[in-house]
Amino acid sequence: LSFALLIYTHKEKNIFFYMFMAITVGIGFVVEVIGVNTALLFGEYTYGNVLGIQVKNVPLIIGVNWFIVMYCCGITTYTLFKKALSKLAIETKTPTQSLKAISVIIDGATIAVFLDWIMEPVAIKLGYWHWKTDVIPFYNYLCWFVISIFLLTIFHFCSFNKQNKFAIHLLLIQAMFFLLLRTFL
Repeated sequence: LSFALLIYTHKEKNIFFYMFMAITVGIGFVVEVIGVNTALLFGEYTYGNVLGIQVKNVPLIIGVNWFIVMYCCGITTYTLFKKALSKLAIETKTPTQSLKAISVIIDGATIAVFLDWIMEPVAIKLGYWHWKTDVIPFYNYLCWFVISIFLLTIFHFCSFNKQNKFAIHLLLIQAMFFLLLRTFL
């Protein structure tokens, strides 16, 4: 439902938007297949049955989840960057494209890792996935950061409308949802 609402609320869809979506869903699913089946990415973990139909030990929905997180983090950091510039009254000085790229990519990846950090203990308790040692490895967060940087670089350089208030709200809703469950479960 969140995926459908993000697509519905995205204004001025073009080929680049759909390209980013397809690339992110595909890469998200592939990195999880590599992670689960080889432990080369994220660490040693397995998915439970809660997330539905699996292919190569990975739920099909995982690629969609990667898109939701990357899109929401990209839109949020892009919006924050624009608002920060207007609040600081820097309209007379145009920030370099590299500063904008660094902000969207690095800050977005940091937000994505923070969301994963909030979500991990809840996901384990709800049976989404399980770590072999019952300890979430630092390597998981490092992989999340690197993969997020790659996907948010694609997000930044794909030429499509980067404004969607629903994406920002969805990111906040997800963060609050998992934070509340993390606190009370």
